[in-house]
Amino acid sequence: IKDQALVAADIRYAAAQFPFLKRVFLADGDALILPQPRLMEILGMIREHLPWVQRVGLYGNAKSILRKSPEQLEELRRTGLGIVYLGLESGDPEVLRRIAKGVSAERMIAAGRRVREAGIKLSVTVLLGIAGRADGPRHARATGEVLSAMDPNYVGALTLMLLPNTPLAEDYQAGRFELPDQAELLGELREMLQHTQLSQGLFLANHASNYLPLKVRMPTGKDQALALIDQALGGRVALKPEWLRAL
Repeated sequence: IKDQALVAADIRYAAAQFPFLKRVFLADGDALILPQPRLMEILGMIREHLPWVQRVGLYGNAKSILRKSPEQLEELRRTGLGIVYLGLESGDPEVLRRIAKGVSAERMIAAGRRVREAGIKLSVTVLLGIAGRADGPRHARATGEVLSAMDPNYVGALTLMLLPNTPLAEDYQAGRFELPDQAELLGELREMLQHTQLSQGLFLANHASNYLPLKVRMPTGKDQALALIDQALGGRVALKPEWLRAL
């Protein structure tokens, strides 16, 4: 963890160099794991030196979120924390076990709800293709159900891209893991969206890794988005070429 003096210097530098900055992100790992007094001090420095900033965001996993009491999260919100980014990846228990997520779907739901109940915006990331070919539909349904229970402000769907020298890439090379093809990934996206019920917010699949960019205003735009996926599955909508995809 970076020394607090360096954080303070970064904030003062930002104040001098970026006077029109509207958003700040506390990088690069799980900043919510910081002790409450230290995190409050950082937010206080941002408020003092960058008074024009409208929103502060950070990553938070289920463990770090649930270590904060509801009162502590509300205190962070009052001091400027506006959004927490939570990586769900999958709502399927078996997939979570295989990827060594280290937390259950139920704990993920509890963490997401705690953020929302504190009045902080919640953005949840999910991963198409992470279950492999055989379990993709089950993963998609379970993930949609967990998202519905969380009811986040934003959902970001990314598509799995294998990196060399990682355990999953080695499993793929050895034939132990099968990557879904384009049609199967679109089917996952459709199944996940179909099973996601949000009171409001955005379901986004516009990351560079995705074959079909989507920006769905929930719940009103859901049917139109499902129809677009069906058109893509039928070959009537062009998909992003492989060379344009990226992490």
